[in-house]
Amino acid sequence: MLHPDPAEARRLVGLAVREIERLEAIFSLYRPDSAVVALNRAGRLPDPPIELVELLARAGEISRASGGAFDVTVQPLWQRYRDHFAEPGADRLPVVSDLLPLVDWRGVGVEPREIAFARPGMAVTLNGIAQGYVTDRVAAVLRRNGVERMLLDLGETRTVGDRGAGRPWRVGVADPTDPARSLATLECFERAVASSGGYGTVFDPAGRYGHLIDPRTGRTAPVLRGTTVAAPDATLADALSTAFSLMDRNEIRAVVRQIGGVDVYRLSSGQVARIV
Repeated sequence: MLHPDPAEARRLVGLAVREIERLEAIFSLYRPDSAVVALNRAGRLPDPPIELVELLARAGEISRASGGAFDVTVQPLWQRYRDHFAEPGADRLPVVSDLLPLVDWRGVGVEPREIAFARPGMAVTLNGIAQGYVTDRVAAVLRRNGVERMLLDLGETRTVGDRGAGRPWRVGVADPTDPARSLATLECFERAVASSGGYGTVFDPAGRYGHLIDPRTGRTAPVLRGTTVAAPDATLADALSTAFSLMDRNEIRAVVRQIGGVDVYRLSSGQVARIV
């Protein structure tokens, strides 16, 4: 964020932090009082926060466009992997076939008055989209308060305006084999950038099985491969980078032709290749 007044800059940062904290209280999987935890616990949530309704509706649109590669109901699979590899000596993939019937984005009924699951045992995680949504909401708060140029990095990156004198913002793309190292730099103006890969969190000590799980099959994405997406907003970039990590190049190109305005890069073996 570029601002000439230090006091006003501190006030704006405070507004951003409060917005992050407010949204975390809705979307968190780890806060026992969050709206998502209440929904997963009961299977229904009367009078849900409007932000949760909006985000689940957007998630459904992206699930439809990606043929189910993006699916917020993947949470039961994630829990099975986590619990399985928490056991001493676990080195093989867990059995997940019994859980696949619970993973179906179409089984989440989203209405302003209630969110409800179609089947007992379903659960959602917004970890593949909420960071992008929060980034967009913080950008909106700052814009309403007069900030015309900014680069936000809240796990996903959102740029607004230019960095001065018409120059674009520069966003680094991390190497999946060494996330502290940048493989490439993207020039951005009014764009968002998100990266996903199994390297973010691994379940097993050998580092073979990452946290990105294909909701269609129950298998994990390759650990040492990353996908970066540049899109008009961070919500879309975040969700698509998750989905595209689980899709082949032809599938990705078909989705991008449908959605439009998206650039996709595949990262592996220390190289960056633009897919579309």
